Amino acid sequence: MDSAHRVVSSDAEQLVLVDTDDRETGFLSKAECHDGAGLLHRAFSIFLFNSEGELLLQRRSTSKRLWPGFWSNTCCSHPRRGESMPVATMRRLYDELNVRSELEFVYKFEYHASFGSEGSEHELCHVFLGEAGDDVRPNDHEIAEIRYLSAYDLLAELEARPQQFTPWFKLEWLALLEQHRGVLTRYCSA
Repeated sequence: MDSAHRVVSSDAEQLVLVDTDDRETGFLSKAECHDGAGLLHRAFSIFLFNSEGELLLQRRSTSKRLWPGFWSNTCCSHPRRGESMPVATMRRLYDELNVRSELEFVYKFEYHASFGSEGSEHELCHVFLGEAGDDVRPNDHEIAEIRYLSAYDLLAELEARPQQFTPWFKLEWLALLEQHRGVLTRYCSA
């Protein structure tokens, strides 16, 4: 099957439940982790930048249960049961965008966000930065569209239309700008 059209995730996959110190406490299906108020589980977010320092954004597939059709960072997902963070991030970058990239871990944080009656995200999220190559090919099961934006244009859009972006992306971008600017400026002029 063409790598840009394959199914790469399921609600049955086992995610890693954690405590607030990121210690494993068990495993549960992705669907159950996101039901109701959500259960705290391990996750990651990746921000890839092109050679001009623009961030690669994705608009989530309209078939997503939570925040369908919303704009978000380059790639976000979860390590599966028994999967290390380096393996999970590389797997998901390839699954969603058909790319490989060296990633730099920046920070992790806990957040909780509800999407009406559809469910919630309650994640301890690890945030990574890296460089995007020229051969990005989005998987249309996961991503509706992609685009690149400069930090300046992104801030303008976030201010003008914050409702079009996922809650974790807004939190992460603000933290990168305010608390991790030194790392961020290695990838873009923020």
